[in-house]
Amino acid sequence: MRRLIAATLVNTFGNGVYAAVGALYLTRAAGLSVGHVGIGLTIAGLIGLVASTPLGVVADRLGPNRAYVGFLVLQAITMSALTQVRSFLPYVVVAGVTAIADSGQRGAKGALIAGLSPADQRVRTRAILRVTTNIGMGAGMAVAGVVLAVDRREVYIIALLANAATYLVTAALVRFGMPEVEKVPSATGPSGLTALKDRPFLAFVALDGVLSMHKSMANVAIPLWVATATDAPRWLISMLLVINSVAVVLLQIRIARGTETLPGAARAGRRAGLLLAVACAVLALSDVTSEAVTIGLLIAAALAHVLGEMLQSAGGWGISFELAPPGAQGQYQGAYAMGSQVGDLMAPLILTTIAVSWGWPGWLLTAMIFLLAGTLLPAAVRRHPHWTTETEQLPGLKLSGAAAQ
Repeated sequence: MRRLIAATLVNTFGNGVYAAVGALYLTRAAGLSVGHVGIGLTIAGLIGLVASTPLGVVADRLGPNRAYVGFLVLQAITMSALTQVRSFLPYVVVAGVTAIADSGQRGAKGALIAGLSPADQRVRTRAILRVTTNIGMGAGMAVAGVVLAVDRREVYIIALLANAATYLVTAALVRFGMPEVEKVPSATGPSGLTALKDRPFLAFVALDGVLSMHKSMANVAIPLWVATATDAPRWLISMLLVINSVAVVLLQIRIARGTETLPGAARAGRRAGLLLAVACAVLALSDVTSEAVTIGLLIAAALAHVLGEMLQSAGGWGISFELAPPGAQGQYQGAYAMGSQVGDLMAPLILTTIAVSWGWPGWLLTAMIFLLAGTLLPAAVRRHPHWTTETEQLPGLKLSGAAAQ
């Protein structure tokens, strides 16, 4: 597990560098228009969505270690290829293959965590890795500041190649010295369509995807709201993002406690919806306040938001691990990732069109969306065959996929 944490730190450091410089490289150095970048990202997102579950099956059949390493190497290749992009069509091809590799590594990494961790430690492991991700991303973004300050094509290319190198280092850390999780032959494992036939699980994935819109809420909607609809100072945007990152580092592991059980994870999803709705309602209030009151409300909204975000993540991890039958962790983790991918596609349009553009009525409508999704999520989980009368009566009972079978 220490090796997996180290691999995650290296990988997310490179991702942090690219997150900060990628858009500027494509528009300033590669010569693409903002519109072309947006279209390319949308196409790539759709490709990744469609490929997510089948690639999870690949992870089950090849073994999570081997699949994870393969997808990381593919990401290194596509990141290197991005340095040669000069026009829209090559960019779409590279972005599409990158989306396939990214979807594949998500499912493979989830199956690897499930295979390496005891059943009652999987969510804790996910929480530790999320903290590690925040640290790595933050460090990478800080280093990227140098690249942005220089603002020259050759420096952007060095940053992209450095990110490609981090994928290879991550692959080496996974490949050498880490226990091998057994592959599941098709003759003995569940059908490759098991997850897509699991209606209660797909209902959970859809509701979790709605809750996952909190990511765009933090990165897009709230900054736009602060800048365009309130009299709060612009520097508050940075402060709110820092509050989010620090809270995740300090609290994610603690908040994840208890979500390794189905009842605990379902309750976390319901509470996440409530807290995200509270954050939206507080943002609605900031539409009619001014000065110090507005700043206080925005900070309160950020705190409610990040608590909901951490509960949503922890609850989703617990449910996705516990509902997967033996031999199908890869495909179930791939299907689980679809919810977040759909949320990423929907959120910018919904949140900017409804919440930011409509003002306080839009934020209240968004609050109702989050509240409804959180309220319905436990009901979807309770419909699953893995949820039994004993599960509901004994909220401390820990189920693994095998035990549930």
